[in-house]
Amino acid sequence: MNNTILVIDDDIELGELLQDYLGAEGFRVDVVSDGESGAEQALSGSYSQVVLDVMLPRLNGFDVLRRIRQSSSVPVIMLTARGDDIDRIVGLELGADDYLPKPFNPRELVARIRSIQRRTESQPAAHMPQEQLDGGDLHLARGSRSARINGVELSLTSVEFSLLDALLSQAGKVMSREQLTHDVLGRDLSPFDRSIDVHISSLRKKIGPYNDGSERICTVRGVGYQYALKRSV
Repeated sequence: MNNTILVIDDDIELGELLQDYLGAEGFRVDVVSDGESGAEQALSGSYSQVVLDVMLPRLNGFDVLRRIRQSSSVPVIMLTARGDDIDRIVGLELGADDYLPKPFNPRELVARIRSIQRRTESQPAAHMPQEQLDGGDLHLARGSRSARINGVELSLTSVEFSLLDALLSQAGKVMSREQLTHDVLGRDLSPFDRSIDVHISSLRKKIGPYNDGSERICTVRGVGYQYALKRSV
């Protein structure tokens, strides 16, 4: 199951290309050409990742992503029109883990898929000696990739969990956007890439502020972000 990819795209030639290319890379690929069927199949629990186009018949990619995120945290890579920043931002805000602008090099898609694989399948013992991180009322368990505030579990996407992990492990220290992009998204930060900022915004909404109203994740202008750790709230 860890190498099974669902591609939801109505471009038949692209679907066949990805089946051949990803197949040669060791992945099993299923292709669905409409949004309604794609959403249903994505929620079957049979796939390790979903590659989702924005423009689809019957149900557009954003609505498909909304349906997926109602009950599943399966990683989703959105395919967007080149130069359409709005599509990228909306996709990330709805819970996409990453995006690729069309047309794209299949090698880049493989790189994104493998980056997500490494993030979601890594075992804590391999490079994370601490299995649990505590940040006041927030508790993060690396083994189960879950986080709770005051005992209430947070509904985080894979990239949001990894982002929270990175920030909390360096609580009180400023992490640059370049470092977070490299550590969490597995790629270098490009000049106009705002992905990490959108993920931070979404994460802030989910974890909320401290009880006194102060932000848990602070912006350090021109540098990056910091998890502001408090001993008591």
